[in-house]
Amino acid sequence: MGAQWMLAPFLALLLVAANADVAAQEKVIQVTAERFKFTPGVIELKVGVPVVLELTSLDRKHGFQVPDLKIDETVEPGRVTHVRIVPDKAGTYDFHCTVFCGSGHEEMAGQIIVSP
Repeated sequence: MGAQWMLAPFLALLLVAANADVAAQEKVIQVTAERFKFTPGVIELKVGVPVVLELTSLDRKHGFQVPDLKIDETVEPGRVTHVRIVPDKAGTYDFHCTVFCGSGHEEMAGQIIVSP
């Protein structure tokens, strides 16, 4: 019974260290929405590599939707929205704004390209 009590804190420490290691490996990509465009308009990722998209708006409320990756977020000025993904399949995934933001809204789109 005593060995179990000594083992539990050690396992907890390993779990914390593993989580910190995964967080340190996450690639962070800043994506801004402004006047009918996303910057960058093309986001390149690799299968299995954890990524955090930091979504911000520089002017008004926008949407960020990637239907094939099940991403659907609202992006508001003055706020950062974090989207964590680990792509599991190579391909090209279209994204677009889902909040009408004026004339030109229909052009507010881009692509996520995931390579092996």
